[in-house]
Amino acid sequence: MAEMPSENRGDVSWGDIVRFVRQFSHDLRNHLNAAELQSAFIVELTDNDELKSEIKRLREMIAECGASLQRLTATMAPANPTFMPYPAADFVEDLKQKADSTGHAGKVIWEIELGDASLNIDPQLLEQAILELFANAFHHEPGDSAPVAKAYVDKGHFIFTLSEAKKRFELPTEKWGREPLRRVSRGHYGLGLNRVCAIIEAHGGEFGAQFDPAASVLLSTVKLPLASN
Repeated sequence: MAEMPSENRGDVSWGDIVRFVRQFSHDLRNHLNAAELQSAFIVELTDNDELKSEIKRLREMIAECGASLQRLTATMAPANPTFMPYPAADFVEDLKQKADSTGHAGKVIWEIELGDASLNIDPQLLEQAILELFANAFHHEPGDSAPVAKAYVDKGHFIFTLSEAKKRFELPTEKWGREPLRRVSRGHYGLGLNRVCAIIEAHGGEFGAQFDPAASVLLSTVKLPLASN
């Protein structure tokens, strides 16, 4: 009897996985672009309105497939921040406005005490990371109370915490954000928190989470060094 092949093919580095996904995504987008051009050509060959409508829907589906691949590769891209000095209070105010604009207006309790502290950050990249925390808070088993976002200064560091009530939480937090692809579901690939972790660490910061089972609260914490005077 032939020996069954082992599922373990040896350790594959994260860099190799990223390169594979980027190349595979590029190849698939080439095929999608060809399908889009072909569907556009078919539209020119018919006067049937119903057929034109169906082809329009097909082109929209093709476009969404391409956009999904782009989002996937962007999530796996290295975090290469372009640093600039930025008042911490201004950054959090920008963050609050962005969170409100994504449909979470009035759904988060904010507690901000930053004074005149300043950061040295890539504001757009850092916003992406923290907005991902809000997206997770509202997507994964949210509780009945509003999340609480706190931003303050402690011992020369900018601290941002997000406290989320959870109806159910059974995940370990020891390697929070450091195990990409561990949990996947339709449209979700276990990459969001890994991206958060990469962005925070690229800023010289720390990221982690703790769950309080007694209070059913998940606390995510971002810690960044303040800009030197």
